[in-house]
Amino acid sequence: MQFSKFSRLFAACTMAVSAVFVLNACKEDEEVFPAPSVSAGTEASGVPGAKVNVTASISAPAGLKTLTVLKNGAAFDTKTYTANETSDNYTKEYTIENLAAGTAVNFTIIATDSKNQSSAPATFTVKSTAVPPKEIVTVKGVLTGNVTWSKSKIYKLSGFVRVGGDTTAVTAAGAATGTLTIEPGTVIIGERATKGTLIIQRGSKIIANGTATEPIVFTSERGVGEREAGDWGGLVICGKAANNLPGGSGQLEGSYKGWHGGTDDADNSGSLKYVRVEYAGVPINPNQEINSFTFGSVGSGTVLEYLQASYGGDDAFEWFGGTVNAKYLVSYRTLDDDFDMDNGFRGNIQFAVALRGATSADQSGSNGFEVDNDGQGTANEPFTSPTLANVSLIGAKQSQETFISTLFQNGMHLRRNNRIKVYNTFITGFPNGIYIDGATTAANANGGSLVLNNIVLAGVTGWGSNGYGQGAATQPQGFPVRDVNTATPAADLMIGTKKPSEWFAGLTGNKTVASWSTTGVSNSVFGTGRPTFTIIGTAADALNKAVTVPTLPAFFTATTYVGAFNDTDWTATWAEFNPSTVTYIK
Repeated sequence: MQFSKFSRLFAACTMAVSAVFVLNACKEDEEVFPAPSVSAGTEASGVPGAKVNVTASISAPAGLKTLTVLKNGAAFDTKTYTANETSDNYTKEYTIENLAAGTAVNFTIIATDSKNQSSAPATFTVKSTAVPPKEIVTVKGVLTGNVTWSKSKIYKLSGFVRVGGDTTAVTAAGAATGTLTIEPGTVIIGERATKGTLIIQRGSKIIANGTATEPIVFTSERGVGEREAGDWGGLVICGKAANNLPGGSGQLEGSYKGWHGGTDDADNSGSLKYVRVEYAGVPINPNQEINSFTFGSVGSGTVLEYLQASYGGDDAFEWFGGTVNAKYLVSYRTLDDDFDMDNGFRGNIQFAVALRGATSADQSGSNGFEVDNDGQGTANEPFTSPTLANVSLIGAKQSQETFISTLFQNGMHLRRNNRIKVYNTFITGFPNGIYIDGATTAANANGGSLVLNNIVLAGVTGWGSNGYGQGAATQPQGFPVRDVNTATPAADLMIGTKKPSEWFAGLTGNKTVASWSTTGVSNSVFGTGRPTFTIIGTAADALNKAVTVPTLPAFFTATTYVGAFNDTDWTATWAEFNPSTVTYIK
């Protein structure tokens, strides 16, 4: 019995040992694969904005499962393999960010195979290099023929740089012409000592079409923190359209041979798109400054879109006669008037905004609009009779505590027999909203050739008794619509049998609200830096509520809101609201 029991125990042990040997034999039959390996490509480098490829070679004998790429430890890219791939040549484009020269960006690359084995990490390095300084090309004299300026260079205007040679009251036979083409992203600086100015003479053209991401910039030659209004001249275009000057031809203020005027209202002086003009407005003579943008008798064949004038020493935009149309204009912290129209200007303008600085006002008095038929208020034809829609004129007065210059005057100063038509426009922050100045201008308003419809005037909370400074302890003081002139003593104004305020209130869509704070406008429009322009639609008096759509010429886009903006900021990416900090010369 004992022997039999021992035999059975021995047999069981033998079977167990045999099973172990069999199991080990099966394991020895499975193929063992090495872990994946990754070999990073050669280090890359480039200037900010350059595109480089992150590369690596991957091997995984057991078959690739995933690839993970980290950029400085953060997720950058992943790749999943579905086929039985055992190798791969990885490549991924990377745009070098705005990094200081010498900065390294490390890409860590790790592969995992079908056996869940991971490779050792491999590192691909990208280094940011210094941007090579651009060549500065000094430009003088007269440009003729076809001339192109490239964004790879910076162009310095020395003195009066003219495109074309028409510099007399009557165009001389055989006067040379030129076409200046400026690439997107090009920077042009004005030489301070010589009052650098670019003048497109009558019969010549400028083709300056920037883009939303690469605007063309005309600016000061001075460095960050040194720039100021009047550092250089400005951009001047002279055309062949009609004006109301005696003889039909005139020289622009300052007598720098900016002759303009003719009989071709469809004249084409070229195209400006996505163009900024900063720190212009140098005095050519005492009290005779060049505007940031000056348009003398420019015809309707010319294109003006997405233009910004910043920190100018005179007007931001001024039109002397002509028929050119414009859309998307920004006047930022100019010294004198934002939009000045005279001498028979008859163009159309839509989507324009003006923002003022609290102490930046001119000795002549600063206005959002300044509009004259001519300097004497004659009945010379063609009348100054532009049509404007969707304009926001934001004066400097944000609150009753905000100190502003006493040289600020009117949101709109309409005078000297003009026949302007304005629609869907918002005005706030000026001592006077609207001043219809003079008997002939009042007669035009009464007769219907001067029109204001869908105009919203907004006061400032606590600024005097009327939101415009009346009764306040300090000047300036004014009214939503002036019913008295500015003489001493003041005399009553009338439009027909009505006070101007009564006339204004009786027109389609016009209204006066106590404070801009209820209109959906952001308080950031009064500050420095990029504002928020879009309207808060839930505000009590939001500018996009209950607006009657006016019937306007085909040039205009139909809108259901007052002011330059609704829910889209058309200044995004191309406009600059802090140009003093931008380094242009690198």
